[in-house]
Amino acid sequence: MTDVISDSDSIQNNSYRVALITGITGQDGSYLADFLLNKGYEVVLKLHYGDLNDISSLINIIKMVKPIEIYNLAGMSDVKLSFDLSEYTANIDALGPLRILEAIRICQLDRDVRLYQASTAELYGRAQEIPQSEITPFHPCSPYAAAKLYAYWITINYREAYDMFAVNGILFNHESPRRGNEFVTRKITRAVAKVHLNRQEILELGALDAKHDWGHARDFVEAMWLMLQHDTPEDFVIATGEMHSIREFVEVAFQEINREIIWEGEGVNEVGKEKDTNIIRVIVNPKHFRPSDVDLLVGNAKKAEEKLKWKPKSTFKGETAESSPLDSSGFNWIQVDSWIHMDSHGFTWIQMDSNGFRWIQMDSDGFKWIQVESHEIS
Repeated sequence: MTDVISDSDSIQNNSYRVALITGITGQDGSYLADFLLNKGYEVVLKLHYGDLNDISSLINIIKMVKPIEIYNLAGMSDVKLSFDLSEYTANIDALGPLRILEAIRICQLDRDVRLYQASTAELYGRAQEIPQSEITPFHPCSPYAAAKLYAYWITINYREAYDMFAVNGILFNHESPRRGNEFVTRKITRAVAKVHLNRQEILELGALDAKHDWGHARDFVEAMWLMLQHDTPEDFVIATGEMHSIREFVEVAFQEINREIIWEGEGVNEVGKEKDTNIIRVIVNPKHFRPSDVDLLVGNAKKAEEKLKWKPKSTFKGETAESSPLDSSGFNWIQVDSWIHMDSHGFTWIQMDSNGFRWIQMDSDGFKWIQVESHEIS
């Protein structure tokens, strides 16, 4: 958990704005911090350890930081794993947001703090309509989605009961090079990179025809921020409005290493082969199927477009290319030989220079790779 202290409004009112971000070491948290920098904020990062299981730690942090904005991005976000860890998922993803809301109220900041609660398109599950909007009925199909549904409604309950500025962002899938390795998009792009280096031969996947509305995390964190700048607290769907299948993602990812994938067979016997060599690169393994899967999830973000003036900037092909750690000349990743520190969450913090820090996650092979970016933190 981290607090981001910024003075974006100092030109106008000479006052600091303080935002508390839970889940700062995740994909969305890191992009949100970057977004504040790109808005011209002067940002100081301070790491605070807080536990969504422990309301007292949340109260202490809120009292110390005194934020005017809180972005709750922390939680258990692995849908398949939530079936095995259903109680843990409920405790973190359902009761965690409740504890934050109650901590805000106990600290008597309910009229001063604006809260963004990260929600999910998984709420729609077996969707009642396509595309899905803010008024589409929910039908969650996993313990993760059910826990998020509680968080969604308790956020609305506190908004109405205590007149709090608390909003839900119903975000559809959003990817980036910082996406966790447990997600299918990163599994694909990492496998493609290893195929390119002759370090992996076959990629195992589940439902190839599962379709998703994929955006870019960089675009989506802008929408989070815009929700808290809006005049009134409202919930918004954030999505691209386009559907693409896992199959399409595989094809585009392999195109990044100049290999065309063709498909043969049906069902669990279907395979993806390199067209030029006939080498099998993709197989279907039923162990990757979810116990209960969702239907076609594609979002209608018209409300966000009209009220927040938000639109996605990235394209599906561009997102896939960026998420693969390759460029036209090979890997654009460098091995880190400088100062390294592993924290208790398994994230490696690397001091890039005297002006700031970059955070990365160790990969499963223990490699310490970090993508070079032009970036300064003052």
